[in-house]
Amino acid sequence: MKLVFATGNPGKIREAQEILGDGIQIVTAASLGVTEDIPETGSTLKENSLQKAQYIYERTGMDCFADDSGLEVDLLDGAPGVETARYAGPSKEPAKNIAKLLDEMALRGGEPRSARFRTCVTLILGGEPHFFDGVMEGRIGHEKAGSGGFGYDPIFIPEGFAQTNAELGEEVKNAISHRGKALRKMAQFLKG
Repeated sequence: MKLVFATGNPGKIREAQEILGDGIQIVTAASLGVTEDIPETGSTLKENSLQKAQYIYERTGMDCFADDSGLEVDLLDGAPGVETARYAGPSKEPAKNIAKLLDEMALRGGEPRSARFRTCVTLILGGEPHFFDGVMEGRIGHEKAGSGGFGYDPIFIPEGFAQTNAELGEEVKNAISHRGKALRKMAQFLKG
């Protein structure tokens, strides 16, 4: 079975291929000539995920999937949420996003530091959408640590760990990640 994944992120593609296994061939939208930025104008992760998957399905006619993820910080009333990648502006610069997040938390007193990453994966199979969610609970560190991962990984410490996602390494992170949990649910659905 072939599935188009609406991402250009090699780390996400690798993670998805490992989880979905040999029976599923993942192809990128770019390899099919869809290279433009896919709109993300929804007000929820689910809306954005569906919007991206529909965009790919309409252009390729192929079964496909897309994800949208967000960081929800309790002290910031769930922000940055759907604006996670663009928290400090449209440039999507991780260092600026992290700096803004830590500054906003400091302005509100710095505690509690509880947070979670949330993912919604939309699979379009035969034109029908199916949704799979994953959550990784944790907390926000006081400063950046580690050089692995991307985005907020240098400040996010998953529940049950003393290190940030950026310090854990890809294999450990993928085993506990929000996206990994959602993709494993999708893999079970596809096998069933």
